Amino acid sequence: MIAAVVPVHMEEYRVGRVLASLLSASTVSRIFIILNGANEVTVKQVQQAYAQHEEKIVLVSFAVPLGIDVPRAVGARLAYAAGAEYTVFVDGDMAGEIATELEGFINTTVRLGLDLALLDCYPDKTVLADLTQPLFHWRALLNRELGLYEEVNIATPSHGFHAVSRRMLRNTPWADFAVPPTLLTHAVRLRYHTGIAGTIPHAQLGSPVKNMIHNRLIVDTIIGDCIEALCMWRHRPRTRSWGNKVYIGYHDRRRFDLLQQFLAGLSM
Repeated sequence: MIAAVVPVHMEEYRVGRVLASLLSASTVSRIFIILNGANEVTVKQVQQAYAQHEEKIVLVSFAVPLGIDVPRAVGARLAYAAGAEYTVFVDGDMAGEIATELEGFINTTVRLGLDLALLDCYPDKTVLADLTQPLFHWRALLNRELGLYEEVNIATPSHGFHAVSRRMLRNTPWADFAVPPTLLTHAVRLRYHTGIAGTIPHAQLGSPVKNMIHNRLIVDTIIGDCIEALCMWRHRPRTRSWGNKVYIGYHDRRRFDLLQQFLAGLSM
């Protein structure tokens, strides 16, 4: 069984397109939608899809926002409990024309037996020529240190959709699904198969264009996540500091306390 996890916060009319892409994928048997702090319009969009596809959609709702990526951890645990052999994570705002590529991505993941399947969002490698850009630099640094660069370039679970095998779900701490680059470290340590399962240019993903403040916070979030992943690899205490800067971004809004409450409730 192949499951999909879709975190949904304030995606409003975008989430309908995302769900349409997933519902058109014949390979996906179950879709876990993790509503968290969603507004009325977003909830209505999701409920409409649920009403038409109750046999395929599982709705989980949190009244408050869980913070960036934390819903992925919730979905990972639910997919594992449901017996998923592979789980694909697709953000609720990824409203581009991706249905065909998504199905191809899933099929390639299964065919290659990947434990951590990534998306190449920069097929035009000239874009990556300047690795002095902070985000590209850190993504490349982490992948080089893990020995993955030749295989996946700067691909990361933080960008585009990604998929994991059942054994990856079983052997990775749930909380680390909320810090996506750490999945790369876990996969290499476990000697699991990591690779590229598809290619979609960044612009085709259809992610919304937001303001400069948001973009800066996202960059700092992912850089901090990469630093945590590096610390894990080097067997050092996890930190988000490098030099004289601490890369927090949206990390301090991640509600790991609510995640732990949810996980504790499932284990009772």
